[in-house]
Amino acid sequence: MATIQSSDLDFNTIKNNLKTYFQQQSEFADYNFEASGLSNLLDVLAYNTHLNGLIANLGINESFLQSSQLRSSVVSHAENLGYYPRSKTGSSIDVNISVSTSDTTTASATLPRNTIFTGSSEQVTYNFQTLEDYTAINDGLGNFVFKTSADSISIPIKEGAQRTKTFLVGETTENQVYVIPDENVDTKTFKVEVFDTATSSTSTTYTNVNNAIRIDSSSTVYIVREVPNGYYELIFSDGTILGQAPQAGNKIVVSYLAPSGSAANGISLFAGSSITINSVDYNVTATTPAGTSSSGGAEKESIDSIKLNAPVGFATQQRMVTAEDYKATILENYSSVLDDVAAWGGNENIPAVFGRVYVSLKFKTGITDATKTTTKNAIITNLTDNLAIMSIDTVYSDPETTFLEIITTFNFDPDQTNLTPDATETLVENTVKNFVETNLNRFDSVFRRSNLLSTIDDLSPAILNSKMEVKMQQRFTPTLNTTADYTIAFPVAIASPDDEIRKITSSSFTFNGVNSLIVNKLDDVSSNLQIIDTTTGEVLVDNAGSYNASKGTVNLSGFNISAFFGDSIRISAIPANQSTIRPLRSYILSLDESTSAANAVIDYQNTLATIST
Repeated sequence: MATIQSSDLDFNTIKNNLKTYFQQQSEFADYNFEASGLSNLLDVLAYNTHLNGLIANLGINESFLQSSQLRSSVVSHAENLGYYPRSKTGSSIDVNISVSTSDTTTASATLPRNTIFTGSSEQVTYNFQTLEDYTAINDGLGNFVFKTSADSISIPIKEGAQRTKTFLVGETTENQVYVIPDENVDTKTFKVEVFDTATSSTSTTYTNVNNAIRIDSSSTVYIVREVPNGYYELIFSDGTILGQAPQAGNKIVVSYLAPSGSAANGISLFAGSSITINSVDYNVTATTPAGTSSSGGAEKESIDSIKLNAPVGFATQQRMVTAEDYKATILENYSSVLDDVAAWGGNENIPAVFGRVYVSLKFKTGITDATKTTTKNAIITNLTDNLAIMSIDTVYSDPETTFLEIITTFNFDPDQTNLTPDATETLVENTVKNFVETNLNRFDSVFRRSNLLSTIDDLSPAILNSKMEVKMQQRFTPTLNTTADYTIAFPVAIASPDDEIRKITSSSFTFNGVNSLIVNKLDDVSSNLQIIDTTTGEVLVDNAGSYNASKGTVNLSGFNISAFFGDSIRISAIPANQSTIRPLRSYILSLDESTSAANAVIDYQNTLATIST
């Protein structure tokens, strides 16, 4: 019996399957399908089948987090896991705010919430503003310096346009929906106030549930979620969970900032508006600490980021117990300024220190030192002090970059391509660079040489085969003209010494007026380090330290130099396993382009000929 193949989705394949089915019927045995009206009917049937199959395929894909393509689907799946994607975020900066007046009698002055400060970037002006009231005390000479409640002169200001949305609460029998018709929202700036009546002047402030530590029957919290059209909805308790709920007749006022995202980053000069002190208007001065600029502005969390963070966020369950909990919770709350987070227990640290959790933060490019410090302090105050286990201290460890020196050699057949050997070398070098940028440059990213070699071999049929020599490189900056000991740690074990190849080498420096470098001694027993003359190879210091191959450390003893080239001394080491380099803890693998290269070797095919005489 003839059947119709139903597993194909391609239009032409479906139509051919239908034609095959009809041709197997005796009524259409010799029928010319291409020159008949039936061909049009087959087109309609094939189109309908193709469309239904496509819709079914897309529908099934949208049913799962990892296969979803629509943002609304991804956001919905993430929320089912208790993860609420980050909204657009306004850039921010801490500034010193003051006012100079001729008033020596007024005791204090208040800088009101939403005081505007303007800054420019690429000829575009952005408005920054305060998010709460600040107070200053007269110094007796008419000068006022505003401070936070913690008595700090660093006042945070955040970029964005102030917007307000008001709702009136209906009867409890009605379906209450509070949607803010605005995609350009910074949810972290929400201020939600509930008034008893439409004309009442007193209100109760509600808190984002993500910032709530404990919730009981008297709590006043709200949930903010992104809805399918990109707007944001407020959700309150129904009176049985999440504490109190707004009552019929209440007025809900939501104020927030609509930010410009990353466009407002990098601003360091601000012009203040004016405030009134004792019925007189005075200009406000905003001073930016040296070397700081606005940062932290970001667009909505991307679909890829949501897919990555939602499952991990679900596992944390709003508590910080395991290392993955620390990583997920910190990323969820501070992803606007962070690229990546690593965390490990003190028992895994070297040396082991119990009762601690070590955290390493990889900040986005352009984040200032001041913002880094503020972020670290905020993580301690807002997260670890409230969500972590008591008596466990959080200690920060700065990221440690290990640079890879990759020398690629490949056999090249010029007859298989129209590219020159030089052009192919450039192609390979760019491939190595892109591979590192895509797969590494993050915590816990593993370098696998075979994966990179496979990518290179597939670039062109002219690349017949390839090999790769890999070194690790750490950098340190010694104190000049001072005798000191230094320890340089690598993320993995170093190759053991032998009498043929030096496993440790360094960049050049000046020692006793001679251009020199550090190498390990060429023998298969000693791990001693030497200082040698770069020109003659003469050994200047026979025992300048040693290296521990299994621990991956290089120890310099009594190191005293007068100059070095570049911004640091670079110590290069051959790893014990060049095929796999797996960094632990706070190490990040990157590429040193200046010491990496690709070399083409022309592959000649020799033809053996028999000469007859």
